[in-house]
Amino acid sequence: MSGSRLADAWSALASVPDPEIPVLSIIDLGMLRQAEVDATGTARILIALTVAGALTPAGLGGCMVELMERGLVDFLISTGANLYHDLHYALNFTLHRGSPFVNDVELFEEGVIRIYDVLFPATVLLETDAYIRDFLVRWGVDRPVSTAELHFALGQDLLVSHPECREHSVLAAAAACGVPIYTSSPGDSSIGMNVAFHELMNDSGLMIDPNKDVNEICAFILAGKKNGCVILGGGSPKNFYLQGQPTLWEVYGIPKGGNDYFIQITTDQVVWGGLSGATPAEAVSWGKVNPGVLPDTAVAYVDSTIGFPLFCEYVVGSPRGRRPLKQLVHKRDQLVAALRKQAKESVESRAETRK
Repeated sequence: MSGSRLADAWSALASVPDPEIPVLSIIDLGMLRQAEVDATGTARILIALTVAGALTPAGLGGCMVELMERGLVDFLISTGANLYHDLHYALNFTLHRGSPFVNDVELFEEGVIRIYDVLFPATVLLETDAYIRDFLVRWGVDRPVSTAELHFALGQDLLVSHPECREHSVLAAAAACGVPIYTSSPGDSSIGMNVAFHELMNDSGLMIDPNKDVNEICAFILAGKKNGCVILGGGSPKNFYLQGQPTLWEVYGIPKGGNDYFIQITTDQVVWGGLSGATPAEAVSWGKVNPGVLPDTAVAYVDSTIGFPLFCEYVVGSPRGRRPLKQLVHKRDQLVAALRKQAKESVESRAETRK
């Protein structure tokens, strides 16, 4: 449709009143919106997946791998624990299905670790830790890095040392697909614990710089024509992504308008006041979600180990179940430079306005 015909269509739609609230049009209520598409008809949307809860130990890493390889996840924010436990699968260790009702004192005495109903020997932790420490020495980086840079290098190392793991390791598949992975609380996992060991015991200058993470995620959001997220559980990864919109308008003075698409799968409810149960309506008040899309946001109150595989099956089977890979991990510096340029222009503009 040409630009003039499209403008005429939107003008006509703006005159169509909502049947229940006639003073508002169906466009005012966000019932219709324009999605930009490229030459192939593919919507130009940056999609983030945020992951909280013990999902990789439960075997859901394969779902994440499938979505990344299909270009349906452009970047990922996860708890460090999910990435650490992903390493067990990458290194070909065996995790066992057990029961949440076993005697944990007996498990401790036998050297067995439990994650709800997943059981494995403590030697899995020790051998995974040894691999991480050996990797950090071989990597040889001696400066501050973002968690995306660390995880990309870790995934590349896995692809070389254990190439067969690409099919079931989130870290390896992300490195192969160019999908950056961030951790909102990098010290709160065994990967971070081993990075701390590396600094203390090897006098390393390697440090995880959270400022880099914040700016890289903001740069991705700014670069997207539209922004969308799929949130599993909630927790720190949820806000670490959603705060990108307020960081842009509140701190950098760059209004982006909020997320255009919002899907969350969680078992937490709003009545407890926690972040995982916070609704998209509340997020609107912060500028995290576009108010015009609020009627189309979705929250499914179901366990992610049930809801996420069903969601993935639907997406994979849909007519648009594949998109070109954006490989944002290789564009981080370029996009951060664009963010810096626009932020400086905003600061200068605000300074001129105050004169």
